[in-house]
Amino acid sequence: MTHAPDPADFAALHRHGFVRVATCSPAVRPADVSFNTEAVLEQARAADAARADVLVCPELCLSSYAIDDLHMQGALLDAVERAVARVVEASADLAPVLVVGAPLRHEGRLYNCALAISRGRLLGVIPKTFLPNYREFYEKRWFAHGLGVTGHEIAVGGLTAPFGTDLIFEASDLPGLILHAEICEDVWTPAPPSSAAAMAGAVILTNLSASQIVIGKSSDRHVLCQSQSMRAVAAYAYAAAGPGESTTDFSWDGQGMIYELGDLLAESERFAATPQLVLADVDTGRILSERMRTGSFNDASRGQTGSFRRIRFEYRPHRQDAGLIRPLRRFPYVPNRASHRDRDCYEAFNIQVEALRRRIEATGAKHLVIGISGGLDSTHALIVAARTCDRLGLPRERILAFTMPGFATSDETKGNAWALMRAMGVTAAEIDIRPAARQMLADMDHPFADGEPVYDVTFENVQAGLRTDYLFRLANQRQGFVVGTGDLSELALGWCTYGVGDQMSHYAVNAGVPKTLIQYLIRWCVTSGQFDAEADRVLEAILDTEISPELVPADAQGGIQSTEEKIGPYALNDFFLFHIMRYGLPPSKVAFLAWHAWHDAKAGVWPEGIPEAKREAYDLATIRHWLERFLTRFFVTSQFKRSALPNGPKVSPGGALSPRGDWRAPSDSVAGPWLEDLEAVPEVWPGG
Repeated sequence: MTHAPDPADFAALHRHGFVRVATCSPAVRPADVSFNTEAVLEQARAADAARADVLVCPELCLSSYAIDDLHMQGALLDAVERAVARVVEASADLAPVLVVGAPLRHEGRLYNCALAISRGRLLGVIPKTFLPNYREFYEKRWFAHGLGVTGHEIAVGGLTAPFGTDLIFEASDLPGLILHAEICEDVWTPAPPSSAAAMAGAVILTNLSASQIVIGKSSDRHVLCQSQSMRAVAAYAYAAAGPGESTTDFSWDGQGMIYELGDLLAESERFAATPQLVLADVDTGRILSERMRTGSFNDASRGQTGSFRRIRFEYRPHRQDAGLIRPLRRFPYVPNRASHRDRDCYEAFNIQVEALRRRIEATGAKHLVIGISGGLDSTHALIVAARTCDRLGLPRERILAFTMPGFATSDETKGNAWALMRAMGVTAAEIDIRPAARQMLADMDHPFADGEPVYDVTFENVQAGLRTDYLFRLANQRQGFVVGTGDLSELALGWCTYGVGDQMSHYAVNAGVPKTLIQYLIRWCVTSGQFDAEADRVLEAILDTEISPELVPADAQGGIQSTEEKIGPYALNDFFLFHIMRYGLPPSKVAFLAWHAWHDAKAGVWPEGIPEAKREAYDLATIRHWLERFLTRFFVTSQFKRSALPNGPKVSPGGALSPRGDWRAPSDSVAGPWLEDLEAVPEVWPGG
């Protein structure tokens, strides 16, 4: 049973399912066991000071790896056993679980082993399963393989511990701290032992490696670790031997890296002259949530659990504010890798283009009908439609674009709408909806018809509905279909008019794209030269315009209706949406992550192209305020709009809200459990 965090330990990473994992490359000397032991303990103390929960050391680090036949010398092996006892004793005063490499004797054989050590206890010893014995490798000359070695116990330096390839180590008091260890070659095989361990419940997979370096091998290691973390739905921490190993025949780069579900959290400096300690906070809650959602993982896991022994131990987590060490995206829907920005934006944009192309092909439509407001959503839908016509070899005049000014349409947005339509070379027209709106309001006996300044939801939706009504009838008249402009963020918040507004269309091309990504894609279209200079000028002007539905006239001071003042910053709402919809995180954890992502505008990495003027910061009270409103809108008031959603393409791996895709939910739900969890979030970050 889990409980919502209380304000006293809200800032603690352990309270939210994070485990701080470290890898190291201690400076060793060939066969100098005493020196190597102290080098390992030096890294263990550094990891302890950094509040690490797990420290992964390289393969055979107590003896060093590249010592060939010296592995079989009795004096060296005796020294290793004494070293194990020394490390176990020293660990009593250290928090991290130590995963250490050593050559150990057992039943007349020598094994290449990984030892798990915690707070003065040798938890268990895992032998290497697969021994490389090709090209430069000769491990079978010295070691016995671990295939089939299960259910054993081993005596080491006066200590007795479980021994075998069937061991998983689980903290009884820190959910998610469930470890497995494999050694170097194991992950290079078609069936790594860590795959079975993950299916049996291991969450953090570790690899103690020596792995000498040659050209291109670092990239190969990345591919293996990344793919294993994805395939096993796990974290994967890799520690390779570094400075001090013998260079008789090889060189060593000390590569350390930590992956989580395919995401690289941290990596070491390679070829460093000094030992490297790499730290990252692994989100074990995210991993377990993903496993719960992935039926194929659970199907593959059938029969695996009983094949492993779970070694449980008391970890004693600190539950204090130790910060958060991991890449954290302010904009989880926006491409954040500068090296991949063009590729990711190209892909997102063309997912929409290809989806719309196929719909035109399937329907045989003569025209695309679209309403242009001069705002972000209709702008993006129009440029997608324009590029779709280009791909089909159709003249852009096939796009029938209508701007439909209402009671609050500003000269700026109307001007932008006309400038955009001209720049795109589409068939443009204007329909003033105000006469029809006045007639409808009068027919309804609405106070506005008698001159009263009553700007209620009816007043707003009469305008929104008329625009959609015109578009549908125009599509009937012109043998076309209506291209929807409403986006994913609006669907999440219910900020769209049901049936006769931006919730409804013949094809909702933007329905899988949140507001933050739309802004970014429009900006990318400008910077990558997708259109001409005149179009770029208009697109930049639209990006600089206040987001507003423009349904209520400006006030006496000229202030216009502001969407974000009403529903909150889209940057925060999209952050909330991603973590709640994609991973089902509780609101308290979402608030914890949001604070770390957003409390300091100068910290962290911003996606390329975000202007300095738009780099905001939000304190915990602001995050909590808007998260509470998001929860009510998302879970209580808006689902019925999503349940009747038109067709439209999924764009982001963060998900879409189509009832035929990522999200199915009742329209009459409550938000009680989520709001109760949110109560534990303080107004001010603990400790200031």
